[in-house]
Amino acid sequence: MQIKRIVTGILEENGYIIYQKNSEDCFIIDPGADADRFVSFVEENGLRPSAVLLTHGHHDHCGGVDRLTDRAPCPVYIHREDEDLAKCRTDEYLEDGQVFKLGDEDIKVIHTPGHTRGGVCFYAEKSRAVFTGDTIFDIDIGRMDLEGGSEKDMAQSLKNVVDKWENDMIIYPGHGGSSSMKKVRQVNSEFLDMIGE
Repeated sequence: MQIKRIVTGILEENGYIIYQKNSEDCFIIDPGADADRFVSFVEENGLRPSAVLLTHGHHDHCGGVDRLTDRAPCPVYIHREDEDLAKCRTDEYLEDGQVFKLGDEDIKVIHTPGHTRGGVCFYAEKSRAVFTGDTIFDIDIGRMDLEGGSEKDMAQSLKNVVDKWENDMIIYPGHGGSSSMKKVRQVNSEFLDMIGE
């Protein structure tokens, strides 16, 4: 799986385009702003978006959706718990355990509330990659003091989901750099505190 990161907006949000070599299909994850940059990459590489996948409904993660889908029409997926939070077009609901196919890669939806009620991660086991939105970052975790945030839910998501990921999984978060789960377990004190280690 090929991963193109596009950093946009004053909050330097990470959007991603994921695709396979020798295939025109792709998914766009969290196009927060600068929709034209996403469209340009898609067009320059002969790609065709199958869908926009949103990790959650905050504007810095979905602010570019409407312009992007005007230029590159495709359905927009979000968890139903975040539909009212998102100020953009949405078409379909994400469900925990749902799988999107990208060539021979399965992209699995994992519901991880805490930052928002409808927060999700997109888990690509074969490529050892997981797109975590604002659930977890390399050195900290997502805020829980915004609308829909819950410390209790975040603790459950981190203990029951994130802490199950193996050390070689690479997280691609909504802000900041990517990191292995091995490194997360070494340096992410907020994560360690939340899971009780």
